[in-house]
Amino acid sequence: MHPKSFRLIRLTLTAIATFFVYVNAAVAGPPLICHAFDIGNAKSLPWISHDWNLSGVENYDTHHLANDTLAILNSSQVPLVHMETLRRATLYARKDPVAAKQLLLQLVARAKSSEASPTPDAFALFDAVYLTEAYKQWLGEKGENPANNLDGFSWLKHAMQLRPSDPQMAFAAALITLHGPESEHREYTRIATADAKNDQLLKRNLATHFLGAQSQTMAEMILKNDSNRSETKVARQ
Repeated sequence: MHPKSFRLIRLTLTAIATFFVYVNAAVAGPPLICHAFDIGNAKSLPWISHDWNLSGVENYDTHHLANDTLAILNSSQVPLVHMETLRRATLYARKDPVAAKQLLLQLVARAKSSEASPTPDAFALFDAVYLTEAYKQWLGEKGENPANNLDGFSWLKHAMQLRPSDPQMAFAAALITLHGPESEHREYTRIATADAKNDQLLKRNLATHFLGAQSQTMAEMILKNDSNRSETKVARQ
């Protein structure tokens, strides 16, 4: 084969490889962890990093992780505040297995108590499943992950039944169900995107990019089916 043909093939393959690197980078990383949510001026766990991850110079005492996290969750009725607080808690929990287990046990106990109540609390159920899924995405499948063997999907469904018109909670549910069940994911996505126009905080979050300007927006991430793609305009208006 002519040397120029080899060179053309090599350049073509390089271009294709580069394309896939960018495509993969656009969606890389656990969705509940690798993106910091905008919560405005709301209170959450201490955070000094300018990135999604810990900076490495935090001096937060993780012995207080369970109590501090629960205090914030109990004082807020804003799902995005719960999402960001549990995201930060998961990052801190990775450094302290004892604190990780303590926090999860308390949220699971809170969820089970709420389920048994005649007036269940959607946030108690939501928090337990969100932390469970965050742990699975960030702490891995090793033995020290206390979320192993926990399936909180029934809590998610129950929470959404209690707050069927909450677009922020639906946004969280859409992220949790990115890999299925598909029918539930589509319904959660529909609620989140359709009602974002009336929720400025959610609207801002849907318009943010997952990891850098070259990555997809959060709206594009949950609207993973082309048939629903037109709904992304809600987040861009």
